[in-house]
Amino acid sequence: MSRPVLSYKDIRVSFATEFGEVDAVKGVSFDIAPGEVVAVVGESGSGKSVTSSTAMGLLPGNASIDGEVEFDGTPVSTMSAGQRRRLRGRDIAMIFQEPMTALNPVLRVSDQLVEALQVHGIAYGQDALHRAVDLLRQVGIPDPERRVREYPHQFSGGQRQRIVIAMAIACGPKVIIADEPTTALDVTVQAEILDLLRTLKGELNTGILLITHNMGVVADMADRVVVMLHGEVVETGTVDEVMLTPQHPYTQRLLDAMPKLRQDAHNIEETVHEVEETHGAHVDPDSATVSVTEPNPEITPAAASAQPGTGTGSGTGTGPGKTSSGEPFALEAKNISLEYRFRRKATRVVEGVSFQVEPGEIMGLVGESGSGKSTVAKAVLGLLDVPEGELYVRGKNMPALKGKERKALKREIGVVFQDPAASLDPRMPVGDIITEPMVVHKVGDKKKRLDRAQELLDAVRLPRSVVNRFPHELSGGQRQRISIARALTLNPTLLIADEPTSALDVSVQAAVLDMFKDLQEQYSFACLFVSHDLAVVDTLAHKVLVMQNGRAVEQGTTDEILRHPHEDYTQRLLAAAPVPHPREQAERREARRQLLAAQGVALD
Repeated sequence: MSRPVLSYKDIRVSFATEFGEVDAVKGVSFDIAPGEVVAVVGESGSGKSVTSSTAMGLLPGNASIDGEVEFDGTPVSTMSAGQRRRLRGRDIAMIFQEPMTALNPVLRVSDQLVEALQVHGIAYGQDALHRAVDLLRQVGIPDPERRVREYPHQFSGGQRQRIVIAMAIACGPKVIIADEPTTALDVTVQAEILDLLRTLKGELNTGILLITHNMGVVADMADRVVVMLHGEVVETGTVDEVMLTPQHPYTQRLLDAMPKLRQDAHNIEETVHEVEETHGAHVDPDSATVSVTEPNPEITPAAASAQPGTGTGSGTGTGPGKTSSGEPFALEAKNISLEYRFRRKATRVVEGVSFQVEPGEIMGLVGESGSGKSTVAKAVLGLLDVPEGELYVRGKNMPALKGKERKALKREIGVVFQDPAASLDPRMPVGDIITEPMVVHKVGDKKKRLDRAQELLDAVRLPRSVVNRFPHELSGGQRQRISIARALTLNPTLLIADEPTSALDVSVQAAVLDMFKDLQEQYSFACLFVSHDLAVVDTLAHKVLVMQNGRAVEQGTTDEILRHPHEDYTQRLLAAAPVPHPREQAERREARRQLLAAQGVALD
């Protein structure tokens, strides 16, 4: 074994607060060797990010640190301020979870890449700009000579994360700290980012400290795993040891809580053979040269008309459809087209989408960022005009309704957003948050509203005592339970859930999903469940609609779509979903390469 490039030796971190000392990290020790990926896993509050930040001196002033972090054998604590500045970026780089918080929105990408090179004396002027273009090319940004002069908002989420990675590798660091680098990304983009990190690790012999709560990502990337709980290391070992034969009950709970897609590598291999038979030739994935490109989040009607759709609606102008029992669908879209308008210019983002959701049925709406999933959800909520097509809620065409009729129909719809911290008013107590829809729609008196709030707190498995507490006093999982309770206040017949669990830790997510299933059975609401996590959709949904570039690509029952997909795009989505088993994931990764090659799409 070579000498560790980064070592944590009995690290202890505490924070001075108005309530006294808070111990965040309690004696953590582990090493990272050159070219090795060490994954640190655990739930929010376990001390993962605090531990990683000690290596770069990024902790706030109220932090007290004991123990030692050594970089390449040199204690970081003995370095001067100037040496630490040179350490950051040049020797140790960081990839943050949310690229838009790591990139300056008012500076061009070229300025931000050139700055990193000039600050550390790597290159200047035109030489630095040429290196910036090469970095973008290295991380897979198409047409880097032109795009290097664009701003961060002009790139997709996956491309922005690639730019952050380009900044991280600009100075050839010996260590990369990746803090939840794929949490906010779709499964296909996530797979591409992980492939990129894996390639860079091999080319640069860089040690990677990977912080994540996604056990599928751990199985895909890690050589060794460190499991943290309440600031302590409870288990460590090789990825096979920790994930295949976990010893600590907490590690076992993390693995058990991970939602699993009921599809293995064998299914992907069968798909590969079917695709090869269709194309009439075998393709060697190692020799394929076509690069992966991300979907354009904007489409024009002309471009949309060239893309296949598989909507099952009966067209516009025919009135609402009915279920086999004769009642109207809870939600029905007939060839709807949606667009955003800015300065009198309309940009078409959804074209000709049709689907039906029966009462008491959950439809999963899946696809990459920019596919139009959330745009459809906004239209159902009445937050976006429907210029073409018809959108029926319980048999009533919502876009055609006005005033009181429209408001009354909105009572039938509840909504759960992705980030509970952003969707709950921090100035309102929980009881008022839950009963706010009753106030808006003038339902009940004060006592009935309080009774309803307490009834819903029971339903979402929270103690009634939280009724007078504020959102900041609750955990992320508890806040999301409050969001679900508020969505159910008026007994809606239709619930819109837009990525309701993507911001939650895996064990909290499992508890919320379990509760969601029970509530759906209890209240029998229909649901449009928007998600990029196919395993979550597989757990909940009765049927699935797959969207790409604003069009419906494929739809059917959950088993039909997730077990026997027909469209290339759906097959790629399924192949990109990681599983929390190192050996199976290695097989899936190779099978995915073969699938992409068979479809004429190969990895860089």
